[in-house]
Amino acid sequence: MEKTITRSDLANAVHQQIGLSHNECSHLVSSVLEEVTECLISGDSVKLSSFGTFSVQSKNERLGRNPKTGVEAVITPRRVLSFRPSNLMKKRINSA
Repeated sequence: MEKTITRSDLANAVHQQIGLSHNECSHLVSSVLEEVTECLISGDSVKLSSFGTFSVQSKNERLGRNPKTGVEAVITPRRVLSFRPSNLMKKRINSA
C-alpha cells in the first residue's frame, strides 16, 4: 500500500536529520513550501538539484468534448503546474 508523505512527515525527517525542535522543523518545512509556491505563482521555475524542476505553463482556451455525451464545450484558459524529474531522480527510482 502506498504511503502519502505529509508536511508533518517531512518535519519529522528534518528533526531526525538536523535535531532542531519539532516546532522549528515544522516552520522550516512550511517556509520552504511557501517560498516554492510564491515563485511558481510569480511564473518562475523552481529547480531542485538532483530532484527535478517545477514549472507553470499557460494553456490557451480550446474546444473540448465531453467523453460521455460527445457535447462540445469550451475549456477556459488556465495555468497548470508541471514537474519534470531530474535524470538522477529517474535513475534512483528505476533502480529501487
